Amino acid sequence: MADRFRITLCQMNPTVGDLAGNAALARQAWAAGKAAGADLVALPEMFITGYNAQDLVMKHAFQLDVMTHIDALAADCADGPALAIGAPWAEGTQLFNAYLILKGGKIASRSLKHNLPNETVFDEVRIFDSGPLGGPYSVGNTRIGSPICEDAWHPEVAETLQETGAEFLLVPNGSPYYRGKMDTRMNMMVARVVETGLPLIYLNMVGGQDDQVFDGASFALNPGGKLAVQMPAFDEAITHVDLTRTPEGWRVAQQPLASFPSDHEADYRVMVQGLRDYMSKTGFKKVLLGLSGGIDSAIVATIAADAIGPQNVRCVMLPSEYTSQASLDDAEAVANALGCRYDYVPIKEGRQAITNTLAPLFEGMKPDLTEENIQSRLRGLLLMALSNKFGEMLLTTGNKSEVAVGYATIYGDMSGGYNPIKDMYKTRVFETCRWRNANHRDWMMGPAGTMIPETIITKPPTAELREDQKDSDSLPDYPDLDAMLEILVDLNGSIQDCVAAGFDRATAKKVEHLIYISEYKRFQSAPGPRLTKGAFWLDRRYPIVNRWRDPS
Repeated sequence: MADRFRITLCQMNPTVGDLAGNAALARQAWAAGKAAGADLVALPEMFITGYNAQDLVMKHAFQLDVMTHIDALAADCADGPALAIGAPWAEGTQLFNAYLILKGGKIASRSLKHNLPNETVFDEVRIFDSGPLGGPYSVGNTRIGSPICEDAWHPEVAETLQETGAEFLLVPNGSPYYRGKMDTRMNMMVARVVETGLPLIYLNMVGGQDDQVFDGASFALNPGGKLAVQMPAFDEAITHVDLTRTPEGWRVAQQPLASFPSDHEADYRVMVQGLRDYMSKTGFKKVLLGLSGGIDSAIVATIAADAIGPQNVRCVMLPSEYTSQASLDDAEAVANALGCRYDYVPIKEGRQAITNTLAPLFEGMKPDLTEENIQSRLRGLLLMALSNKFGEMLLTTGNKSEVAVGYATIYGDMSGGYNPIKDMYKTRVFETCRWRNANHRDWMMGPAGTMIPETIITKPPTAELREDQKDSDSLPDYPDLDAMLEILVDLNGSIQDCVAAGFDRATAKKVEHLIYISEYKRFQSAPGPRLTKGAFWLDRRYPIVNRWRDPS
């Protein structure tokens, strides 16, 4: 009986729907494992389709195409180690989330996901059927149990595998990032190890898909919960993991451990990676954005430069008569520090033309929010014209605080294809700017140093749509607003919860009202990377028409 078992863990970045491309990545991974003498090459959950493929996997033609690629992959990887890969699996009228073991030119065995997540960003109950509790599969003379992602968050699957002869657990995942997720994963997997007494290998994918970013950070635990392998977060990596048979069972050989980044670094990496992959997977090469001289557009410009390189970022200043000299100076300073193109496009003449056109209809009426929004929508029109002309994707720059309460103009500054800071509250934007000014990493394509001047970070936030305008004229101060939003949005709390936290009831009611009446704006807003479990889109889904308000 063999006393060593080698698994090649492939922490890779698939693209949803790119079956040929994902299969090519699988072949590369298998070749690396074969060269290293692996017994098994393992890829994450649903790797052949990319994850989260949502309703795409319910399309019959897609399922057939998947199996065509799986069959070809099995044939190409016949002479060497077994290959484990996640894929949808149809049996009759049922569709399963499966983990397939390819060996000897065919599908040698399969595991079917039993517990289907039906919360936050996952809707697997409406897509897949629940597989039965099953036993382990064999690779050589070694029996392996593979609870698929959510299955490892519930004790019964791992316990059934252990009771039916599994010698260790290999858990394939498509587990997206949110702040604090790594600790949650680790605690859950340690629990499975303690319950079963088996080593556990947790394999996660990396890369961005729409609003989700998969952060990798795959690891292996020995009985007792001791960490033996820790792969890097966010980076693609192929790692060969050895297990040695001992009198007590298999044990994972100790390797040097990678460290998980701090919350601020992880959030920033998610925003950079989310934009980078959104661009590469949709085919865009360049971006542009309106650079106002404010903090939100400054951090978005920096994220863009770090994601795709400053040479691929166009910053556009679109001043009106309300734009201060300080904003002009600050915007140019950001573009120059980053090394991005900087265009100056005044909107005064265009705004006057629109004012003249509307004058007969608006005669006798006082200027109000309408005229302010004309400025924002004119900027949106001009930016979209540049986007169309030059083939550059427009980035929108509204932070989560503004997105939550509708402090943004639909078809104006909300115009754009992607919003890197959509799930970042304003107060955290300030912290992130300071973090980026003080830190630089190899995965950043922008320059090191202070990219966002202190004058931008310290000046009072303003939309500059009228004389002496400040955000605080319309909204509570951001520390208070963000604290209430965290209660009402992220924690799905109540007005009474806000009052208990020390906030004025009337102010909390106003914030709640703004959240609800802004739903229609969010429904039409650009996607952005998910940083929390309270992100707008799949995490939080409310009706647009909604007359209910918290009576407490």
